[in-house]
Amino acid sequence: MLLVAAGFSLITLLSSGPNERYFDIAKNLDIFSTLFKEVNAYYVDEVNPNDLMKTGIEAMLSSLDPYTNFISEDDIEDYRTMTTGQYGGIGALIGRNNEKNMIIMPYEGFPAFKAGLKIGDEILKIDNVDVRNKSTSEISQLLKGQAKTPLKVTVQRYGQKDELVFNMVREKITIDNVPYHGMVNESTGYIRLTDFTTGAGKEVANALNTLKKQGAEKVILDLRDNPGGLLVEAVNVANVFIPKGREVVSTKGKITDWNKTYKTLENTSDDQIPVAVLISSRSASAAEIVAGVIQDYDRGILIGERTFGKGLVQATRPLTYNSQLKVTTAKYYIPSGRCIQAINYSIRDEDGSITKIPDSLKVAFNTKNGRTVYDGGGVDPDISIDRRTFAPITLSLVSKGLIFEYATKYFYENQDNKPDPKKFKITQDQYKEFIVWLEDKDYDYTTRVEKTIDNLTEYAKKEKYFENVKDQIEKLKKQVMHNKDQDLQQFRTEISEILEEEIISRYHLRAGATEASFDDDDHIQSAIKALADLKKYDELLARTNE
Repeated sequence: MLLVAAGFSLITLLSSGPNERYFDIAKNLDIFSTLFKEVNAYYVDEVNPNDLMKTGIEAMLSSLDPYTNFISEDDIEDYRTMTTGQYGGIGALIGRNNEKNMIIMPYEGFPAFKAGLKIGDEILKIDNVDVRNKSTSEISQLLKGQAKTPLKVTVQRYGQKDELVFNMVREKITIDNVPYHGMVNESTGYIRLTDFTTGAGKEVANALNTLKKQGAEKVILDLRDNPGGLLVEAVNVANVFIPKGREVVSTKGKITDWNKTYKTLENTSDDQIPVAVLISSRSASAAEIVAGVIQDYDRGILIGERTFGKGLVQATRPLTYNSQLKVTTAKYYIPSGRCIQAINYSIRDEDGSITKIPDSLKVAFNTKNGRTVYDGGGVDPDISIDRRTFAPITLSLVSKGLIFEYATKYFYENQDNKPDPKKFKITQDQYKEFIVWLEDKDYDYTTRVEKTIDNLTEYAKKEKYFENVKDQIEKLKKQVMHNKDQDLQQFRTEISEILEEEIISRYHLRAGATEASFDDDDHIQSAIKALADLKKYDELLARTNE
């Protein structure tokens, strides 16, 4: 049947005109269908046709770009959650810690929070189904479901011998695009924007208005690690700071009828308040549009790292059997005229690899006030701050879940004293207690220097030089061999900072963890400093001649 259909398509296409491209399409569809049939019929082992086809589709699309994807019927709900920020469930982030599935964060106002589930609760059963050996994705699917349906969750809580059973009813969960907004000092507001799902623009506008009522005269918009989302919401977020009728972004693709220019449609919430936008190397897509627009109109300053460099637009196209194709249809251009796409996926090396556009091929553009900006590599900050790096011991304590575990222990042993997120600090005595608790815990690690020495030893042996340098290598090993006790003291500051945020989250959830990070966050502190000096702020935006 597949062959007949493909053959009919071939005849139809050929009869439409001598178009070689159409002939190639039909010919290759014919080859693919016959190959698929033969493999299913004669391959030595049983083949799952669905898995085989999905593998073929994904391999084909991977030759284009990472953003053109096939969405099967089974994955449609997850895709809708990603684009709308809505799903049916209990409203909690779950994760795996020390081989246990745990509640990582219950969201305020939703079933998990209202039922009394807490950070650190180990999930044992869901509706009498033992989930201790299941993956977090499997548990997530069990927790999700139609709104207004009941479920029972059994957990083990720190310090309690008996299991706890929580009966709750699933609700329609809406994930906030703005999980936090508040004041970092008496005159500076802070808005954390993590997604661009439906309603992002309204959430940012509401947050800004609330902060202004609280006394905000300046505002920090945090777009760090924001992966983007809906293009229309990028326009709406930009509209919070950019006046009505201004161009935000234009799209240009192969189908000219789809090319479009998007402008701000509403009156701005505030086009005068000083703005600092925080960006990182993982700020992408819609986040880059907002950051780029703020920069192109010299509306505010950007602080952080060069952004990811995704200047491509995707659209979804319906396929048969309730599946969809998310396909890259255009490149987008921000008001200065630049496209910040960092990789040209149509140009590949002989081995099939792709590389970023070199600086020598980037083109200069100008902002509204005449500042020079460049295309082809993300959005550059006005004030550069490198991403913070942590010591191996700190990373080990986090990755092995020991800071998470100790924070839970601390909470249940200190429930009567609810600390202030902005003031809480680990004292020297409390840090000593943490070190004592670590004594029988496994958190071994290898430093980068030690790894380098191991590599040196390996290559020396391969190239027959080891006997000549053996003594020097052993001496070097002894000099750099890490000492846990020494590292715990040397890196106490950064370990304490992470521990403080984790402990505060037990008392104040997401909002508390965010506020606890303010005084340790280099990007936020830099933004506060930059906004405090409005003369320098204007100089950065080339406003001196206005």
